[in-house]
Amino acid sequence: MRNLDIEQINKDLQDKSPQEIIAWAISIAKAPVVTTNFRPYEVAILHACTQVDGNLKVIWCDTGYNTPQTYKHANELIHSLSLNVHLYVPQQTSSHRDATIGIPQIEDSLHKIFTEQVKLEPFNRAMQEHKPDVWFTNLRKGQTAFRDSISVVSLSKDGVLKVSPFYNWTDEQLDAYLEENNLPNEFKYFDPTKVLSNRECGLHS
Repeated sequence: MRNLDIEQINKDLQDKSPQEIIAWAISIAKAPVVTTNFRPYEVAILHACTQVDGNLKVIWCDTGYNTPQTYKHANELIHSLSLNVHLYVPQQTSSHRDATIGIPQIEDSLHKIFTEQVKLEPFNRAMQEHKPDVWFTNLRKGQTAFRDSISVVSLSKDGVLKVSPFYNWTDEQLDAYLEENNLPNEFKYFDPTKVLSNRECGLHS
């Protein structure tokens, strides 16, 4: 995917709907995946992707620290959308980690190790096993400074085509999409690697 003209692709896709963007990306993909953590508004990308390809691989990296509401929401979506979920969890249990390093603050030297254990290692393991060439995400403009610097389509540092069909959508537009398609949302979500809501988690930067 490294030889693609990303700038031209983004120009061509700027007026396309999320479903049209997804259909285009799947048409050139050999091993597409969508990643999720079932945070707020993730249902939009999962619904849009499965409308185009009902058997698309859904990679769920569960940190082990999700709220009961998130787990209930995830279970509901897995069944209602018939998601082809591939679950990845840390190699250490949360109980083991709680007894050794707990949940370190950002300034703590152990925070890097914590993030590696609960988020980066499971994600990298998933990517190595599935070797995607197209990776659908629900990144949106305005979430972080890094995310403002990309567009609908970008290349990951490993050369994977990263596609964010809802990149230019606002919360209000997503609310309307969810209402139109009778989709649930869940806001009681916890990311143990972040203290600030606009901090980048490390997977996308």
